[in-house]
Amino acid sequence: MASTTPSQATSFTTIALASTGVILTASLAYAFYFDQKRRSDPEFRKNLKKQHKKISRQDQEASKAAERSQKDRIRKSVDEANEEGFPKDPEETESYFMQEVARGEGMCSDGSDPVEAALCFYRALKVYPQPRELIGIYDKTVPKPILDILAEMIAVDPSISVTGSRAGSDAGSDKVE
Repeated sequence: MASTTPSQATSFTTIALASTGVILTASLAYAFYFDQKRRSDPEFRKNLKKQHKKISRQDQEASKAAERSQKDRIRKSVDEANEEGFPKDPEETESYFMQEVARGEGMCSDGSDPVEAALCFYRALKVYPQPRELIGIYDKTVPKPILDILAEMIAVDPSISVTGSRAGSDAGSDKVE
């Protein structure tokens, strides 16, 4: 009886190793077959190229559709923000500015929706008296993807003047005393 116990354990190990060997051999044989077919069969290569082109085309179309939908979303967000309006009172404007900048920074740090984060910075920019100066600050502090979305928002809204007119800083220089 002592001789039957070790042979059963050996036969299980032998069966497991043999099964693993057969599976491994079949996998390698299929890999060699596929490689040989890929290298020598022109029709097979043509089909692979067609599949690759088809997948590439689908990826390009999907990325273009995603880009269009994001641009539409940006336009819609800017239009909604302009329809809501902005505060006119200086104290309300200051608190609104601080609130929107804080919301935008919070959204940037927690990884929220980048369009919403950019919209917060856009709203703050709309009420800031010197937008060009604020854009310079944003350029140093806001992450690049959100800054790119903000640039698209600024391009959509022609009412934000980002050109360099410094009328307020040189107002008294022409006076002679």
